[in-house]
Amino acid sequence: MTPIVTPREQQEKQGGLAIALDAHIQRLDKHGFLFGKGLAASMSPLLHSVVYQGLGLQWGQIRLDSTDMDLFLQLIKHPKFYGASVTMPHKVTILSRLDELTEECREVGACNTLFLRHLPDGRRLFCGANTDVVGIRESFIQNVPVGSSVYENRPAMVIGGGGAARSAIYALHKWLGATQIYLASRDDSEIEAIVAECKERSYGARLLYVKTPEQAEALEAPGAIVACIPDRAPVTEGEQTLKRITEVMLRKERKGALLEMCYNPSPFTALGALAESEGWQVILGTEAMIWQGIEQDKYWTGRGADELPVTEVKKAIAAKVIEISRP
Repeated sequence: MTPIVTPREQQEKQGGLAIALDAHIQRLDKHGFLFGKGLAASMSPLLHSVVYQGLGLQWGQIRLDSTDMDLFLQLIKHPKFYGASVTMPHKVTILSRLDELTEECREVGACNTLFLRHLPDGRRLFCGANTDVVGIRESFIQNVPVGSSVYENRPAMVIGGGGAARSAIYALHKWLGATQIYLASRDDSEIEAIVAECKERSYGARLLYVKTPEQAEALEAPGAIVACIPDRAPVTEGEQTLKRITEVMLRKERKGALLEMCYNPSPFTALGALAESEGWQVILGTEAMIWQGIEQDKYWTGRGADELPVTEVKKAIAAKVIEISRP
């Protein structure tokens, strides 16, 4: 198993720079990081290890479980560093520390991928991308038969109001043909913030905040739903209202496809089970994780998706899902 590097472990100070290179890292030709908190259960290092093995690369992604941004910014200066997956709580705060951002990264306002751009004079630029949006897009394109008739030119829905919800809105607006995007959350302030941000980016008018089950009853059925909430029973009044709104949408006569972004501790969630029982096609959150990871490796290796071992990645992640889902 890939080791976990923490600020208290495996650090050596040389020339004022903090480096975190243990025996494992030193055996690699290149190394990257998974930077965030609560990373022990992440499948990201597994996914990328399958890709690198398939390409014959002696590369590896190391978990950096830390809130220390300054430490991270020192570590990425290492000459063998190739890039990083960036997760919570750093997806927004890292933006101001990067040299360049892709269009998706700027539009969503969050970065989950750090990659390098090399200048002719030998300098390296640290660049930010958002591949979460690609993961969401490809989850629908790759898994929904005749997808355009299922979700294009129909309303869509996003459940939740965090970073994943922002990525979902972008993907549905930019690539998946949503005519309108319903938003539902347990927290009014989350949706208000999202709508304000999207208005600044010219597509706020396409968003509709669904506040009550009665309002949901009167709306056209969505063709695509992206659920971005934890898999837990509703407790608060806001959570209970959100559950009722979701149930109204799922029980409409015309069905579609639901992407359940939650896959920890298991991708088989209560919401997914409900949607399936109501006749919806359910796409597991591991699909979004796979396709965003493949997009990351396109940045890092310079290879196209058709050159990467996607089938092997899917098999490895499926096996891991079975393992973690056992009672």
